[in-house]
Amino acid sequence: MTRRHHGYALLGAIVALIVALSAALYAGVAADGTSRGAAAADGAGRRHGASAAPVSAGTWVGAWSASPVGGEPGTGTNGLAGRSVRNVVHTTASGTSARVTLSNLYGRSALTLTHASIALAAGHDTAAADAGTMRRLTFGGSASVVVPAGGQAVSDAVAIRVPRGADMLVTTYSPTPSGPVTYHPRARQVSYVADGDRTEDAGASAYTGQTPYWRYLTALDVLSDDSDGTVVVFGDSLTDGITSTQGANRRWPDVLAGRLRRAVQGGSDVPRYSVVNEGISGNQVLADGLGRPAENESGVGRFARDVLSRPDVKVVVIDLGINDILRSRRPADPDAVVAGLRSLVRAAHARGVKVVGATLMPFEGHRGWTPARETVRQEINERIRSGRVYDAVTDFDKALRDPYAPNRLRPYYDSGDHLHPNDSGFTKMAEEFNLPDLRTAGSTEL
Repeated sequence: MTRRHHGYALLGAIVALIVALSAALYAGVAADGTSRGAAAADGAGRRHGASAAPVSAGTWVGAWSASPVGGEPGTGTNGLAGRSVRNVVHTTASGTSARVTLSNLYGRSALTLTHASIALAAGHDTAAADAGTMRRLTFGGSASVVVPAGGQAVSDAVAIRVPRGADMLVTTYSPTPSGPVTYHPRARQVSYVADGDRTEDAGASAYTGQTPYWRYLTALDVLSDDSDGTVVVFGDSLTDGITSTQGANRRWPDVLAGRLRRAVQGGSDVPRYSVVNEGISGNQVLADGLGRPAENESGVGRFARDVLSRPDVKVVVIDLGINDILRSRRPADPDAVVAGLRSLVRAAHARGVKVVGATLMPFEGHRGWTPARETVRQEINERIRSGRVYDAVTDFDKALRDPYAPNRLRPYYDSGDHLHPNDSGFTKMAEEFNLPDLRTAGSTEL
């Protein structure tokens, strides 16, 4: 073996160790209960446990998720003190109970939330709730929770009928300054803000502020009666869906979830899984963004948090690597990128999770394209297609490239920037995905 190959082997081992340690640390936090242990009594010392759901049959699965990306600009001093934040999220599974995860990962001070609620939206593109579904959320039996800087809190389960394919409203209120606000900036969904504690207001009149962000909220899980596990789609802006139509839920994981559900209802021999989206625009396999903790954390760094911590995850779909090519000043090293991807697969296999991977789509015509970067993309795709990286492969490159100019997206699927698909392109990605690949038998030997 050459010295160069020894170096790549060492790099792969180091990356795998980082992923394994991250998974162990994250699992340890979840196991010792600190996510719920931050709960505190409300200002009058009352404990609120009436809304907690009783134990019932079903499987806890992810109905919606979004990765924490960074600290929201302009919120470093006061956060959103004195305001109610009403996040609108779209579900891919139904259930009889629900719980939410709230994150203060990028906060530099403790986040005090004195009130939180969940409800079914009264309609599409509205802050109004179906009043009969309004439920108060509790944390360790309390209406209040203090989320430490860098931490998160998981609510108690609450009895509520959550439909599949519905908009749910998750609202929080913080009376005291904290910040920055942990957020997901490319939501492609309008959410709402109101002055004062309007957490249990069913009406929309107080919610005069609108935002394109999801704030604090990173997951909605349900005790499901129609799903037996969770599929996590892990990627960058192509998964985040930044060029999809706002408010229409046309990201390719959304379309995949609908396609999977129709196949199940039609009697096809495919698993009953929910689908959640853990895409971050600009995300890379290997490189973090700036800051401590790092904003836009690398794929190898966030895999344990955003994939392995999801409830009853059965399959992860990885579509990641194009930004490692685009954002490298020198031509990216395909060996290093592939070693990073393989480390994710090993971490998934260690938890019994199957991995389906995607080829990297063409981007000639984009301002970042160069012949050298194209060569790297082709080399990575060759290795992915070889079957030695993932358990199964979906060939997005082949499906969306222009047959007359294969280094480019087909114009019909191009959003216009020659890198990101439009709604038709995202639909084609979901249609290209082979649903039987979600069956969990079999794994690649790396």
